[in-house]
Amino acid sequence: MRTRRLLTAALAVGAIALSGCADTSSSSTATGSSSSPTASKGTVRISGQNFTEAEIVADLYAAVLQNAGYQPQVKLVGTRDVYMATFPKSIDVVPEYTGGIVDFLIAKDKGANAPVPTTSDPAAAIKQADPLLKKAGITLLDPSSANDTNAFFVTKDYSEQNNVTKLSDLKGKSLALAAAPDCQGRLDCEGGLDKTYGIDITKIIELQFGSQQVFDAVKNGEVQLGETSSTDGTVDSQGMVLLQDDQHIQPAQNLVPAVSSSFLAAHPDVADTLNTLMSKLTTAEVSQLNSQVAVDRQKPEDVAQQWLSDQGLI
Repeated sequence: MRTRRLLTAALAVGAIALSGCADTSSSSTATGSSSSPTASKGTVRISGQNFTEAEIVADLYAAVLQNAGYQPQVKLVGTRDVYMATFPKSIDVVPEYTGGIVDFLIAKDKGANAPVPTTSDPAAAIKQADPLLKKAGITLLDPSSANDTNAFFVTKDYSEQNNVTKLSDLKGKSLALAAAPDCQGRLDCEGGLDKTYGIDITKIIELQFGSQQVFDAVKNGEVQLGETSSTDGTVDSQGMVLLQDDQHIQPAQNLVPAVSSSFLAAHPDVADTLNTLMSKLTTAEVSQLNSQVAVDRQKPEDVAQQWLSDQGLI
C-alpha cells in the first residue's frame, strides 16, 4: 500500500529533477563505485527509492551486475516521481514493484483517478500496462514471488488461542483495527476485510502505516488487528503473526526489475542476471533480509552480499 498511497502526492511533484532534490545515495553506491578488475561491460546506472527494503534490493542488483562484469552506479531518492522524471533517459535499471510502477504509468497517462489493476496476479497487471510500458521505453523483467503488500497481524497469543493463521479464520468476529488513515472503505483494507472476509471492524485507530504505534496498539490490547507490510522484518520479534490473505484482496506488488528498453537491447545478458536473482527472492526471504537490518542493525550492503554468497549468486 506504500506505493499506491503515495501515488497522488508523487504525481503532484513529478516535475522535480534528480539534481534538484535532497537525494540520499544507497550504501551500495560505495560497492558499485569500486569497480571489479574484470568489469568490462560498462556502467549500469541504478536508481530507486531509499527505504530499507528498496536499498537492500538495490544492493542485490548492484552486486550481481558487478559480478556479471558491469560497473554499477547507484543513486537512491525519496519518491518514485523523482527517478521516473529521468527514467529511462539517464537511468538503466530500477528495483520496482509491479503495482507501483503500473499504477504510476496509468495515472500519468490517464489521470490520478484512473482505474488501476486490482489483480493479485503480477503477470496480469504487467500485461494490462504493456502499451504504457512500451510507450515509456521500459521493460519489466520477471517478477519475483516476493510480494510487498498490505498485511494484517495479530499477537501470537491471539493466534494460538483462537486458531487463527489466515484472514478467513476471522470471519464473523468483531475486531478493532489499527491502520493507515486511508484504510476506511478501501478494498485492500477495511472494505475488503468487511466485504470479502466478513470481519466486523468496529473501529479504526488511524496511525502511520506499519509504525511502532500500530504494533503498540495491538500489544496493549487497544485493538486486536494491525496493518503493516507483508515483508515487515519486525513482526516476529514483536510477538506478532501475519495472517495469510487467502481470499487475495491485495493487488500484486511483486518485486520486479524495471529496465530501460534501449539499455536492455544493448545488454541482453542483464535480463538473465536479474531474472536469476528474482527467481531466488521470496516474501519470506525479503522479510528476513529486512529483519537483519531493522532488528539486527546490520548494514544493507553486508546483508545483501552475505545472502548472495549463500545463494551462490556471487
